Amino acid sequence: MKLSQSSTASVAMAEKGVQLDRESLSCSICLDLLKDPVTVNCGHSFCMSCIQTYWDEEDEKKIYSCPQCRQTFIPRPVLKKSTMLAGIVEKLKKSRLQAAPDDPSDAGPEDVACDFCSGRKLKAVKSCLQCLVSFCQIHLQPHFESPSFKKHKLVEPSKKLQENICSRHDEVMKMFCRTDQQSICYLCSVEQHKGHDTVSAAAERTERQKDLEESRENIQQRIQDREEDVKLLQQEVEAINGSADKAVKHSQEIFSQLIHLMERRRSDVEQQVRSQQEHEVGRVKELQEKLEQEITELKRKDTDLQKLSLTEDHNQFLHTYPSLSEPGQPADSSRINIRPLRYFEEVTAAVSEIRDKLQDLLTETWTNVSQAVTEVDVLLSEPPESKTRAGFLRYSQRITLDPNTAHTWLLLSDGNTRATRTGQSQSYPDHPDRFTVSYTRVLSRQSLTGRCYWEVEWRGDKVYIAVSYKTISRAGTSDDCIFGNNDKSWTLVCSKDSYEFVHNKVRTCVSCPQSSRVGVYLDHGAGILSFYSVSETMTLLHRVQTTFTEPLHAGLLPWSDGDFAEFSEVK
Repeated sequence: MKLSQSSTASVAMAEKGVQLDRESLSCSICLDLLKDPVTVNCGHSFCMSCIQTYWDEEDEKKIYSCPQCRQTFIPRPVLKKSTMLAGIVEKLKKSRLQAAPDDPSDAGPEDVACDFCSGRKLKAVKSCLQCLVSFCQIHLQPHFESPSFKKHKLVEPSKKLQENICSRHDEVMKMFCRTDQQSICYLCSVEQHKGHDTVSAAAERTERQKDLEESRENIQQRIQDREEDVKLLQQEVEAINGSADKAVKHSQEIFSQLIHLMERRRSDVEQQVRSQQEHEVGRVKELQEKLEQEITELKRKDTDLQKLSLTEDHNQFLHTYPSLSEPGQPADSSRINIRPLRYFEEVTAAVSEIRDKLQDLLTETWTNVSQAVTEVDVLLSEPPESKTRAGFLRYSQRITLDPNTAHTWLLLSDGNTRATRTGQSQSYPDHPDRFTVSYTRVLSRQSLTGRCYWEVEWRGDKVYIAVSYKTISRAGTSDDCIFGNNDKSWTLVCSKDSYEFVHNKVRTCVSCPQSSRVGVYLDHGAGILSFYSVSETMTLLHRVQTTFTEPLHAGLLPWSDGDFAEFSEVK
């Protein structure tokens, strides 16, 4: 087949060394450089496979048209590869590789490449969650122009599109199984995951997004707390330095009056004061540096969560979120409370006393000077536990119950915040986290670290309000499985006429007026667990001081049919 006039002109331009435009040698069907180029009778050129596929769809009409100018042909033209045009395309590819190796539109090792580009790959500008393909700006155009693509979901370019495909059915995973905590396709939901708690990926994303926002709020509050602590420590450094400087100055003035007799003691005092000053400042600055490092890490994690909250790919969100949802255990989750015991003022008093008693008393009273220096202490300790409900609400946390842990005799309601013991077994699917012993227990979905506060409203004959490690036993019939009867859980047993605290089978009676609402305060890092009776005032029921070795979960155990407990919304 002879080349058309336009193809001949292209050859002439190539022979003259004129740089060819990529668009002039692109197929108008696939929008990529021509592959096995053919030229039809009207003069337009296409990829061999593209025009054959196009004409296959017109076989029934027996009338074949040019996709570009719509000229018709009868019968179907016989196509032959244009070797000259193919050579020009190859020269163009080579010239582009030599002329523009660093073209910013080319895909680099770290970029997502267009899946439709042949030869030299361009950067993808969007990925399609329906097509599961990434497109450059050129190959993306059909998604904007064709009505068939209008419902397709375009997101930022991603290298992980294949993670959205079910390995068993080769279908897009648009569902999420809450029972097994994994993304699935529709066929999975009616086969392997039949009877499980399944929702759309979008619905699960919405629920997890709420948790993400709560995690960010907690992190931002911790950042604010730590920044305040750093300021407090800086003030303490200034106070230590100021007090030390005054002590040294006054000591020098007093000892200068004793001339040679007191010269040696004056030097000793100065040396001790400076040594203790350096020691105390070093302690404070060391902790200050640790807190600044923690702030940096918290800000980085907040940035990662913010980026994740903006991603439009639900499955990528669900894949990545578990590794970011946990705030992590800080090196030291305690707040800083400066309670100055002594600075260096007593040094001045002690030196003045020596001056007054002169040489005969110097040896006897020297111990007082040394002791005054070494007793300088900056107490970096836990802040006192709040005495008001408003103070506790600063650490309030929204807690929901995990249906995968609920005993089948428990009915969960009100958005999984209430657990009611019933006389009928619920149709929960099997799950390795489910409590299967006789005691109707359930744990919270959230793990608890740092400082947390929540309130439980309860009704009935007896309700256990507990915190527990996730590793607590879930099977068997022994009483050791009940909250409080092991070393993995701590519980307040609330009855109509009494309270009782239980841990590791040790029972402690609690005397206090009854209340239907119990507040729980946890400082995981400090090892503090406190239970309060909440009415118009806060009354401490019991406080535990221990060392927690794992994240904790809130737990509920309604004892008899009709008993219930729920996590209250605190305001």
